Order: sequence, then C-alpha cells, then structure tokens
Amino acid sequence: MSLLVVGSTAFDTIETPHGTQKECLGGSSTYFCLAARLFTSVRLVSVVGSDFPAEHRRTLESRGIDLAGVETKTGKTFRWHGRYAADMNSRQTLDVQLNTFGDFKPKVPPSFRDTPFVFLANGSPGTQASVLEQMQAPKFCVADTMDLWIEHEKDGLLALLRRIDGLIVNDSEVKQLTGKSNLIQAGRAALALGPKLVIVKKGEHGCFVFSNFFHYALPAYPTETVVDPTGAGDSFAGGFMGYLANCQSISTWNMKRAVAYGTVAASLTVEGFGVDRLANASREELERRYQELQQFVASA
Repeated sequence: MSLLVVGSTAFDTIETPHGTQKECLGGSSTYFCLAARLFTSVRLVSVVGSDFPAEHRRTLESRGIDLAGVETKTGKTFRWHGRYAADMNSRQTLDVQLNTFGDFKPKVPPSFRDTPFVFLANGSPGTQASVLEQMQAPKFCVADTMDLWIEHEKDGLLALLRRIDGLIVNDSEVKQLTGKSNLIQAGRAALALGPKLVIVKKGEHGCFVFSNFFHYALPAYPTETVVDPTGAGDSFAGGFMGYLANCQSISTWNMKRAVAYGTVAASLTVEGFGVDRLANASREELERRYQELQQFVASA
C-alpha cells in the first residue's frame, strides 16, 4: 500500500568529529522517504524554495518518491546548521532559518487523500491536524513531535494524540509529555493519552515499544562507524512505516518486525553525511542487516 509523509525538506550544514558538510540535502521528510521507499511507494507533501536544485528532485524521483505534493515557493529552502559533540550523542543547533517552511500549510493533492498509511513528521500539532482533516479515513497514522511543541502547544498536541494511532518520541520527550521520570511509567502514561502505539527512541541504546497488547525493547544495530547521526530518527520512522505499509495486516508480529527494519534503516543513515548513505542503500543490504540484528538479539 502507498504511504504519505508530510514534513520538512531542508538544506543541512553538519559538523561532526568526522568533518563538516555544508548544505546537504536533509529535512525530516527526506530521510523518512528514502528509508520508506525501500519497501513501498511514497508520497511526499512538503515545501521548498526557488533555490531547491533540480538534482535533488531527481535524487528523490529516481527512487520512486512521488513529489506531486511538494510546493515550490518564492524564497529560500529551510536551512539547519548543527554541531555534534565528540560522543555523537548530543548536538548544538547553531542556526535555523525556516524560510519557506516558516508558514508551511500542507496541501494534500486530491490524488493523495486516500493514502492508507500516513506519517506526520515533526511539526506543530496544528499543522499536523490540518493534514488529517484533508485525508479520507487513513488506515494507520503515526506522528512525531518534539520538546518545543510539548512545552508551548501541549493542548493541541494532546488533541492530536486522540486522533492518531501511533506516536514516536525520544526518552526525554516522553517524560516531558507525561511528567513521569521513569521511562516505563512514561510509556504507559503516553498510551493513556490516546495512541494505540508509542515508540520511544533511545539513540545508540535502541528503542522501547509500548502498546495496549505488548511491550517490546530492541537494541540498536551495532554500527561500528557513526559519521553523522542527523536524520537517524526520521529514517527509523521511514523504515518502520514503510515495512508496515507493505504488510497485509498490522499484527503484533509485523509491528515488531517493522521496528527492527526501522532500526537497521537508521544504522545505514549514520554511516555517511546527510542522506547520501541512505539514498544509495538497497533492499538487499537492508535485509542483510535485518538478519544480522535478528542473530544479535537471539544470541543475547
């Protein structure tokens, strides 16, 4: 089945202990698309400026991503500049220029509105809710959020959580959202807010999955070389949603496999700057890592 993602397309300037790359193709929806396209057809709703080059469009289109929902506006594309610490687990945002993304009002093309699987990448709860209002009863909808919206637009976020099937957050965000200091308690409390599924990312330590039917923990794929962690969480979401969209049912077994595929998609992303590593990954390569992760977990 097809999969719709709504989110940012950006130029990223990234500094890590491995070097600096200026104005890489990035953005939450871009990473998501490039992971999800390994499983299913992907439809993108986003906005770029008039400075967005044709070569980036070709990168996405050549990998089967439908750009009919990408709006081009006069002005510059969203830009982000970040610097990672030596341990690669923390980063400092040096500059953010929202540009055309600042007043982004997603316009879902009529041909996209019956898409059964929907991912609402990080954005204001109001913007995310506006997408749902344009859709025709999606089968499975998942959203990402961040500390900014939890702090400043919590009421809108709580209203959104009652309308979606799944939420993806990191460990500090789920604690902030629920007021619980214990991760397990926070995950359970997040479920009580409305979603049927809550995935809590813990970076290099893997993730926890909470649902009303099962709780599940999975370690990260043991990547030896981390060049750039940017977009790992969005790639995880893309692998997770992409796999599920290609399944016949959203069963517990398929959900667990989807989490594993998301994990290995993220492991590919961090091995290069920007989207380069992920954009050149193959399904066969992903499958090999999935099997390796299975063996790693089985031997524990």
